[in-house]
Amino acid sequence: MQYSLLILNLICPVVLFMVAHIMKKYPATDMAKQNGYNTPTSRLSQRHWDYAQQIAPEIYVSLAKSLLITEVLVSAGCLLFQMDMTKIITIGTCIGFGFVFMGFYLTDEKVKETMGDAVVSEEESV
Repeated sequence: MQYSLLILNLICPVVLFMVAHIMKKYPATDMAKQNGYNTPTSRLSQRHWDYAQQIAPEIYVSLAKSLLITEVLVSAGCLLFQMDMTKIITIGTCIGFGFVFMGFYLTDEKVKETMGDAVVSEEESV
């Protein structure tokens, strides 16, 4: 009966998949509405914003797949060592949140790497 609690470790990968799907299906084009992939780096210019909206879903899908595999392997390993279910869920939750924050970090780094981190005015880009 307690083994069903391991489903809790799958919340973060499922959320990452859902967010990526929504961002891909309904990309945010307007920075003023404050929805979509919205970080200080993505708000530097409209070009930064558009690029971040384009790459974020793929990064999140990739992380979700890796996280799913990691969660399954870690949970199975912890069960083999007969760890307490609370500890297994806590470990899984920490790993899951780490991957979620890694999604923000990786996306921002890719935007900075590709677009630079300076604000470009519309006159300079023409």
